Amino acid sequence: MPQKILAGRATDPQLRGDLVQVKVDQVILSRAPSRALAEAIATGMKKTPVEVAVAYDGTCVADASSLADIDEGSPHSVSPEFPTYNIPIARPGIGFPAPVHLERFAAPARLALTDDPRLATVGGIGMLSLVVSPSQLGQALATGSAWLRPPRSVQIHLSGRVRPFVCARDVALELLRRNLDEVVRRIEGEHHAPVILEFAGPSARLLSVGDRAVLCGIAPQVGAAAALFVSDEKTEVFLRDQRRSKAHRALVPDPGAPCEEVVSIDLGTVDPLLMDEEGVVRPVRDLAGKPVAQVVLGGDSGVTLRDMLAAALLLKSKRVPSRLDLLVAPPSRQVLEVLAQSGALVDLVATGARIVEPDRRVVTSEIYPPPPGGLSLRTADPEPRIAGAPSFVVASAETLAYAVATGSVGDPRSFKRPVRVTVPRALPTDDVLILRDKKGEQVSTKKPPPAPAAVPWKGPLTLDVLAGVPKGNGRAAVGARGRKAAAPAEPAAPAAPVAPVVEDDKAQAAPAEGKAVGGVALVLSTLDEVRAVAERATDLSTVRAVVAPFVPSTAVSAFASEGIATFLVGAEALGSIKEQKSVELPAPAQWGDRVAAVFGSERVEVAWLATGMERSWTHAGTVRQPPSASKPAR
Repeated sequence: MPQKILAGRATDPQLRGDLVQVKVDQVILSRAPSRALAEAIATGMKKTPVEVAVAYDGTCVADASSLADIDEGSPHSVSPEFPTYNIPIARPGIGFPAPVHLERFAAPARLALTDDPRLATVGGIGMLSLVVSPSQLGQALATGSAWLRPPRSVQIHLSGRVRPFVCARDVALELLRRNLDEVVRRIEGEHHAPVILEFAGPSARLLSVGDRAVLCGIAPQVGAAAALFVSDEKTEVFLRDQRRSKAHRALVPDPGAPCEEVVSIDLGTVDPLLMDEEGVVRPVRDLAGKPVAQVVLGGDSGVTLRDMLAAALLLKSKRVPSRLDLLVAPPSRQVLEVLAQSGALVDLVATGARIVEPDRRVVTSEIYPPPPGGLSLRTADPEPRIAGAPSFVVASAETLAYAVATGSVGDPRSFKRPVRVTVPRALPTDDVLILRDKKGEQVSTKKPPPAPAAVPWKGPLTLDVLAGVPKGNGRAAVGARGRKAAAPAEPAAPAAPVAPVVEDDKAQAAPAEGKAVGGVALVLSTLDEVRAVAERATDLSTVRAVVAPFVPSTAVSAFASEGIATFLVGAEALGSIKEQKSVELPAPAQWGDRVAAVFGSERVEVAWLATGMERSWTHAGTVRQPPSASKPAR
């Protein structure tokens, strides 16, 4: 199915070559909207030619820091001039980007580009969503096209029916428990191409679009580029309920279409599961009786409207235990309205729940973090698990309801009987919080943000070696980067180190006298570390290289577009190079498929993962093209 979507939009329908140019239908801006707009304007954009482009402003709880980011034009802010470029703004309070886009904008058999891995959930409606860098998004906004690697597919065959008190969240955890990440990693290593999960089988057509979205949300956690369901009668009904029937297109795989591997799962064998604080998927009974201090019901993934209604029914006439804090974060404004109209919101409030705003920092735990020394249960998928990141337990809405009812972890099948939930068909669809440009009414007097200057690779370079991911959430560096955006960027110099606080204290030591240090090389051990760096690449301006035993193809392309070289190293050499203080790289003209890098006094052959045009992006430090060279795709 992903090949069908790309072939219909590619200049080469056969999808030959390392990269192919494809027409983009939608652009979803969530993590660094202003940076993407700056790149598009620098390319010469006046109005974006893409079918749908939306910028999500996820900062609902405004504070001095967030207001300063907007004033300084930080990459993470959403400035009011977006509508003048034919890019509507989804205002704060509309909900989390993933569920809102699924309801109001996502369309089957289309291609979307985004900077937010959590948008993988829109695959539940049959739309292919791929994560790229802000600079690639800028090119897509300006030209309507992008260069992408042709993907490979892994089919997940679903059969059987789920039992009572087992929902899509449990099925998603079961897939994680079956080591789907190892399958993706092996296929990536064989083909050097992004892997897309395709859900198929008789039970795939029985799932609602909301349940399908929950299953697609696991794609980033296993290293897959995206996940995709068929577009069928269920999809058509969903779009009809959203009053968007015209957006429907059928999407099914061709008979006998090849895939790299098939993973089968019988839904009838799935038990209530949870992902513990270490990221290990276990049966709920393994933690039975453990006291719970915090429950966060809702968020941007892992929960559907049906799940929210079921939790409210299970908690009706119950009371929150004295040592437990129940937070309810409705995924979207539509879900909040349905909960209010059905009386479920009243039941939750009567239970003792606190209704929190759909701020993006809720899912990252920047606000409402897990209490120290207490257990936190949540429905949303976790951020990449790295050292120092907040940890919590992920489980289904019904498992969370049992924890609220009893004050401890337990199997939801201990409830007397399952609840019967009727999801209303008449849904509120008023887009009052979508800000559009109506014939120039939203004219902004503020100047558009400038694009950061590219830092190309020139000659041999010596980089400081940092083991692991820089500490902090990147917000401290945002304002500084925004303030400096107006001036041309310069390579980091030894006299003015700008690397943030890092896990390894030795990495902060000053470089040896006489060495020309040009930035930082990060040595990463796990997929979660790679994901964390890829999501924060716009903040880590001094990073020039990433070295890891596995880097997904989408991350390689995103790094290349930011001028970051990506190298593959064997796991056996990882330990020794982490202990080194610097790495010497030859001039880019000497780079090939293998690059001779010198870590300290040790010479290590590393594989350069960029391919085709990605290599020229790396050397140039940007994917940006001059306005005269940028033309919309036909």
